[in-house]
Amino acid sequence: MLVEEITPSRRDEILHKIALKVVEMKLTPMAIVLLESSKPLSFVGSQLMVFFQPIYSAVFPARPYNEIATLLENRENIELLIKEIEKLENESRNIKKPNPSVKENHNHQDSEMPTSRMRKISIFSQIVHWFKK
Repeated sequence: MLVEEITPSRRDEILHKIALKVVEMKLTPMAIVLLESSKPLSFVGSQLMVFFQPIYSAVFPARPYNEIATLLENRENIELLIKEIEKLENESRNIKKPNPSVKENHNHQDSEMPTSRMRKISIFSQIVHWFKK
C-alpha cells in the first residue's frame, strides 16, 4: 500500500536527504540535467515504481520506497529537489572555496546568482567538457 499523503515537513526532509547525497557524491550537474529532462515523465516513473513495489518490498523496507513513489507523482517535487540540490551545492562551494582575493563589496552586481537558464547552460557545458576528456 502506498503512502496516501506526505506532510510538507516530511517531503522537505526526504528531498533534503536525496539532495545531500547527490552533492556529496559530486553528481550535481548530471542529476540536474537528468531531473530536468525527466520532469515530464515523473508520473510515469512513479507508476512504474508502484508496479515494482511488491518485488522491492519483499527484500527492502517499503515505506521509504512508497514515499518516493508518492513524491514523484507531482512534478513540483522534482523542481523542489532541483532547487535543494542547487542550494546545497552553492553552500558546499562557499564553504570549500573561500576566495580571499574577492573584496567584500556586497553592492557589486557580479555576486548575484545566475538565472536558471544560465545555470542550465553552465551545467550542460560542464557535462560536454567531461565527455570530451
